[in-house]
Amino acid sequence: MKQFDLVVWDWDGTIADSTGMITQALIKAADEAGLPVLSEARARSIIGLGLRESIEVLFGNIPAEQVQALITHYNRNYYAAEETILLFSGISDTIASIARKGCKQAVATGKGRRGLNAALQLSGLGKYFSATKTVDECFSKPHPQMLDELMDELVVMPERTLMIGDSQYDMQMGKNAGVITAAVSYGSQTATHLQQYSPDHMFHDVATLSAWLLAAT
Repeated sequence: MKQFDLVVWDWDGTIADSTGMITQALIKAADEAGLPVLSEARARSIIGLGLRESIEVLFGNIPAEQVQALITHYNRNYYAAEETILLFSGISDTIASIARKGCKQAVATGKGRRGLNAALQLSGLGKYFSATKTVDECFSKPHPQMLDELMDELVVMPERTLMIGDSQYDMQMGKNAGVITAAVSYGSQTATHLQQYSPDHMFHDVATLSAWLLAAT
């Protein structure tokens, strides 16, 4: 029985195995900007937010020049390693298979537009998505704007929309937009942590997620 007309994917930590790269880019940028040392766990905890929102969560109300320095250093570190990002094994086939079934797919990400466009081109996955939203066009997660605009644009009701992500911010955004949520624990946050945000479904590997999606779309 087809459950969904629209599957919305988070990118980093859900499609792309980029958590480690993002974490190290942020830790290095904080050091270069003269900010307090970040632990890996602390840096991982904000993946899913927009960069400016991440800085506020991690460092509070710091001077504007330090914010800009951190952004500059992070972007340089991130884009230097961007072409080495791998996709999770099996995820490309899953996305292609859903597309062949005629189900609409989209991306809602805390990445900027430049980063997402580059990732879509490098991965070859851009052709499978009917629409994409980034933090450059919308409020950062967990605000529901990305999902609200995707559903309006693609003319799909919340109860027929699925949000898949690896962070609490994805789950909160999904709940705020009234859609069905699916958490994946193979990305930036653990199953124990994600469970606190009451996802409707939880998956620990791509194979299990794929089998379920292909039955539901």
